[in-house]
Amino acid sequence: MFDPYRVRDDFPIFKRRIRGKPIIYLDSTATSQKPIQVIEALSKFYMESYANIHRGLYDLSQEASEMYEEAHVKVAKFINADGMEEVVFVRNTTEAINLVAYSWALNSLKQGDEILLTIMEHHSNIVPWQLIAKRKNVKLKYVDIDGDGRLKIQEFEEKISSKTRLITVTHVSNVLGTINDIRRIGKLAHEVNAFFLVDGAQSVPHMPVNVKDIDCDFLAFSGHKMLAPTGIGVLYAKKDILSEMDPFMGGGDMISDVDLYESKWARLPWKFEAGTSSIADGVALGVAVDYLMKLGMENIYQYEREITEYALNNLLAIDGVEVYGPKDIEARSGILSFNVRNINHHDVANYLSENYNICIRSGHHCALPLMKRLGLKGTARASFYIYNVREDVDILLEAISSLVGSS
Repeated sequence: MFDPYRVRDDFPIFKRRIRGKPIIYLDSTATSQKPIQVIEALSKFYMESYANIHRGLYDLSQEASEMYEEAHVKVAKFINADGMEEVVFVRNTTEAINLVAYSWALNSLKQGDEILLTIMEHHSNIVPWQLIAKRKNVKLKYVDIDGDGRLKIQEFEEKISSKTRLITVTHVSNVLGTINDIRRIGKLAHEVNAFFLVDGAQSVPHMPVNVKDIDCDFLAFSGHKMLAPTGIGVLYAKKDILSEMDPFMGGGDMISDVDLYESKWARLPWKFEAGTSSIADGVALGVAVDYLMKLGMENIYQYEREITEYALNNLLAIDGVEVYGPKDIEARSGILSFNVRNINHHDVANYLSENYNICIRSGHHCALPLMKRLGLKGTARASFYIYNVREDVDILLEAISSLVGSS
């Protein structure tokens, strides 16, 4: 059985009090808190095993190299990749998508090609393609949402053409919480021989993600949203695609030989990991994966769905509160974006923080095209993870009810 109270005990930050009150952390969509296992692994690595990797024959360097490589192996198993060769460590989801943009798209796309995106994408899955489109004179096309915050799947069928070279889609909207049917979208992409990129920033930490099952060509996600430190993320790509791609950056550790006018690249995945990497953060990511796998991703998904359903149903019952995204719990993740009538979303977040120590995010959530589509300046957003308990939701509901009553 998944026990969130036992899980919560692993997170030291929840022992802290601010203004004499416990922290109600409901901003895991932005970044997750860290369990003691990850914190101690990071500290232990620096105290006992730290050295640069792939550069020394001495024991510390060999040990650090093995630990860093083992983290790649763990991530590969976590998403069911065909080995560590398909797992490139980067800083975050944004860098992973930019790597695809500049190492694959810049060299593969030609004038007249088309990239198909959706209106619900995070800026990190829009801006890189705008830059590529200008440089390569390719066309960007967007799929819209319906009134319930779901993608209009029929628009993919209408807008895909023989010119479509890339379809890039978020697995889970960081605003609406919508879980997209990426298997179906990926199948549509491959029917026209287009490549398929999935932004997994909001899915990989929260539900089972199997790259073979969804048959994506690229998958990008961040470590800091799945219990690991900041500064470490992942690009998964199929081995044959990575083999054909040019390196994103040049420098040390990504070469096998260098002459004055030409170089040869290192084997995968090191071909794409130039310079000294975030070694300790990578090792800690491996420990975070261990932690999640021990809990079980299906258990995590089911628990988050339960607590989200409880929060959603009760939030919808508060007069004067509007919740965005699907109302069907089967179609959404643990992200609740909402507004309180006649109160600015920033004021909502400030009230919750000052009076209840509730941590939520407010603003456009790096999704301005979606906000403009919805006719909004922004929203308040509460999001749930493995350490949230029903009492957190009750305090959130009490706070919002109090705010509505005082307005």
